[in-house]
Amino acid sequence: MTNQERIKKLVDSYGTWYEDESLLDDGRMSSNLHPYVSMFSPIQINRLKIKNRLVMAPMGNISMSDETGRPAMKMIQYFARRAEGGVGLITSGLVPISHGIDSTVTELGDRSYFPRIDKSRSVFAGWRDIAEKCHGHGAAFFIQLTPGLGRVGSPECLVNKKKFPISASWNPNFYIPSIPCKPISNRGAWKIIKNAGQAAADSKSLTIDGVYLHGHEGYFLEQMTNPAFNRRKLGKFADWKAFGVEMVKEIRKRAGASYPIMYRIDLSLVLNETYTSKMNEVKSLKKFRNERTVEMTLEYMKALVEAGVDVFDVDLGCYDNWWLPHPPGPMPPGCFLEVSQIVKEYFKENRIISNAGVEVPVVGVGKLGYPDLAERALRDGLCDMIMLGRPLLSDPDWPKKVYAGRVDEIAPCIGDQEGCINEFVEGGHPQCALNPVTGFEDIFNGTEMSTVKKPRRVAVIGAGPAGVMTAVTAARRGHDVTLFEKSGVIGGMLNPGSRPKIKFDIVNYINYLGRQIELTSSEYRLTLKLNSAPTPAQLKAEGWDVIVASTGTLQKRPPVAGIDAPHVVHAVDLLREPSIAENAKDVVVVGGGVVGCETAYFLQHEMGKNVQLVEMLPQFMEGVCTANRGWLIHYLEELGVPLHNCTQLKEVKSKSAVLLKNISKTVPDPYVTWTPILPENVENPFAKAIKSETQEVEVAADLIVLAAGAAPDDSFFYECQQTNAAPELYNIGDSFRCGRVFEAVKAAYQIGICL
Repeated sequence: MTNQERIKKLVDSYGTWYEDESLLDDGRMSSNLHPYVSMFSPIQINRLKIKNRLVMAPMGNISMSDETGRPAMKMIQYFARRAEGGVGLITSGLVPISHGIDSTVTELGDRSYFPRIDKSRSVFAGWRDIAEKCHGHGAAFFIQLTPGLGRVGSPECLVNKKKFPISASWNPNFYIPSIPCKPISNRGAWKIIKNAGQAAADSKSLTIDGVYLHGHEGYFLEQMTNPAFNRRKLGKFADWKAFGVEMVKEIRKRAGASYPIMYRIDLSLVLNETYTSKMNEVKSLKKFRNERTVEMTLEYMKALVEAGVDVFDVDLGCYDNWWLPHPPGPMPPGCFLEVSQIVKEYFKENRIISNAGVEVPVVGVGKLGYPDLAERALRDGLCDMIMLGRPLLSDPDWPKKVYAGRVDEIAPCIGDQEGCINEFVEGGHPQCALNPVTGFEDIFNGTEMSTVKKPRRVAVIGAGPAGVMTAVTAARRGHDVTLFEKSGVIGGMLNPGSRPKIKFDIVNYINYLGRQIELTSSEYRLTLKLNSAPTPAQLKAEGWDVIVASTGTLQKRPPVAGIDAPHVVHAVDLLREPSIAENAKDVVVVGGGVVGCETAYFLQHEMGKNVQLVEMLPQFMEGVCTANRGWLIHYLEELGVPLHNCTQLKEVKSKSAVLLKNISKTVPDPYVTWTPILPENVENPFAKAIKSETQEVEVAADLIVLAAGAAPDDSFFYECQQTNAAPELYNIGDSFRCGRVFEAVKAAYQIGICL
């Protein structure tokens, strides 16, 4: 089997991988291989010795610097906290070196939401502070330099500055394909190369330990070094390898022979493997058919080593199949280990060593936050180092806890990507759904958890994520806390949400919450009462000082004829008890948000039902991280699930559902994953209005599953408020505003530290 065939087989498996129970076992937070001797052994990169094999991935530091690009205290403390947690090598998020050339990286007034290392020495001090903080904890720090965004940058520059985005050739903009990206001039390309050399020289003088080139995922460096995007016919850079090789040579020239250079690359865009015949049919994909093959990439990597690269991390994919370079929860554990293995095999067979005379380490990436899996990958020689991004956002002490064998105390990443990616897409900065301190290390530094002088009696009602976080935080501050849960288990809506096998990370999170209650109860005054639902009157009679309501949601039923029929059920009830669907053959799921799409996938693949999915809006999973949305929609299409957008449920019959469907040709194709849904505040001037041309459609349905949204179940809170059940009352989580774990956990922590 060729390497290209290996990669195709791997990509084809990503929709149904969990049929192999051993792969599901890889995603458990177990500690069977402790002590982790391979993970905690040193490694050499050029002349630099790293204390262990753990690397913090470049989690984009959007809006963590001031408006000049100087790293702010938020960014400095964010990195310092990860260094304190024990990781061996930290890499920054992307830092553009193409201001003035790539219009997408600079905003009006020469401002930028990216950190900068160019333009002025006034930014230098922030970088020195980061390096020194990391060194103080024994961690090395690399700065990630990006030649720019190009076609994957915001097209707003055309509206705001009247300047087109750039690319290697004439390429469509990722966000608005109607906007063309013009080819960069040779002069502009050479200017960026010179900028890279200067940035490397500056980094070295600032005690930064190495530079890290951002050459994957279809960013500008990839656009110049992949024939999918680079179709230039004349000049130096018509050779698609030249831009990257010349950049490395310039860095080596300016920074010296012993300064480490790291390169982030994808072994393949796998666009042809992902979209097959659509590559010949979709206008915005057609140009990209001639993508770099696996063998071409390996040869390019060899040339990069000869030019001076010391270490690589390797993945798959690009923006146009974004769930690959940003693997969401449903992707398999260690999803790119075979990719790093292919590179290691090639380097060994071709006896490739660095200019420093040492082996070139290959860093494994992609859902490696499971300690036993990470250790086994190192022991089996699949990679030389382990890159952790989101796991270090959810728990910066991941390395320390793993080293000590306290794996069950790790806050496990759940792969929702709402805080770490979606937050800065929407205008925020990197955060984490599970860890309310991430991105706020400049505000929360541990002092907020100081013991209270006057403990109070606190009742928390509801043991979902919000309730557990509130109870644990308040108890650890010294309060006397009782956590009431009406059911027999903690977790709230996480429990039905963890039913599909693709939600294995949620199982880890529920286990973590249980362990946190157990640990807190053993050291502090925290009592968990299951199967207990006290009334406001009872709580008032007991004299609590504080009552915190986190009582969840009420599921919605659309007001249509027949909606109360016995074969109409809520998705959450079906996920709690899948036997509800046991005798059904044809199922209609109403509601195309996350719950509806995941339920449809579960019913179609795990239960073998014929499923159709109905959504009123033009787009499915609107507002969800592009990577998570892309995975589900792509693999729902692979399973043959019909997606009916701009469609309403009109009537429920005994064996069918009547739909009112807009059949106009102006209705968007619901299966599009190669172009994202734009944020609401970004206008697409080329968007066509959706016309209305409705038609009744009757489809077979033995079972109708409602995932049509929910409303806050806030009646308990307002009854407590009306009866003055306690001097202080709070309403948080879904009972305040139906949302995500992200909002619930942040609110809970804020309440817990303020009591």
